[in-house]
Amino acid sequence: MSGRGEKPNPELNDDEGIVPEGVSVAADPPSGEVAKLRAEKEALADTLVRRQADFENYRKRIERERAEEGRRAQSRLIEDLLPTLDGFELALSAHDDPAYEEYRKGLEIIYKQLWDTLARYGLERIEAAGKPFDPHVHQAIDRVETHEHPDGTVVDVLQQGYRIHDRVLRPSAVRVAVHPAEDAPGGHLHSAKKAN
Repeated sequence: MSGRGEKPNPELNDDEGIVPEGVSVAADPPSGEVAKLRAEKEALADTLVRRQADFENYRKRIERERAEEGRRAQSRLIEDLLPTLDGFELALSAHDDPAYEEYRKGLEIIYKQLWDTLARYGLERIEAAGKPFDPHVHQAIDRVETHEHPDGTVVDVLQQGYRIHDRVLRPSAVRVAVHPAEDAPGGHLHSAKKAN
């Protein structure tokens, strides 16, 4: 180089090395390192997707549990009100005296309001009279020997049963029809009853 103010040639600079125009300076990383980084990226993406799915499942489970707890609290409250409902029904059936007619009308109005409110929250009566006995919704208190009803039919409801949201709060207390025992092959059972 001459000292006359010439500009140094950048392609010949020893500090940076010789780099022709249009050629990239960065060296390609080894292909094993690239594969490792890609595998890590895919693993992190999979983990992220799983975490998001886990969180969504958690959120749904919490919502279901909250709704179920609300239904349980509602059921407990309504179950506590059933004796009041029973009391209204007894009071309404006890007074047929015309002197109590105005009193009876007031009770009927209050009873209807109470029943309508409870029904709005899902309370339903369990229909029992004339139906086949079902141990899931009926509680047999007594048996009545009769041929007037089919065997195993509910003939009388002693205490009304209720359910809420397809869950039995209180089974119906019932009397169930049973056909009288017929004569056994030797006639021993029937003749023993006549002797007594």
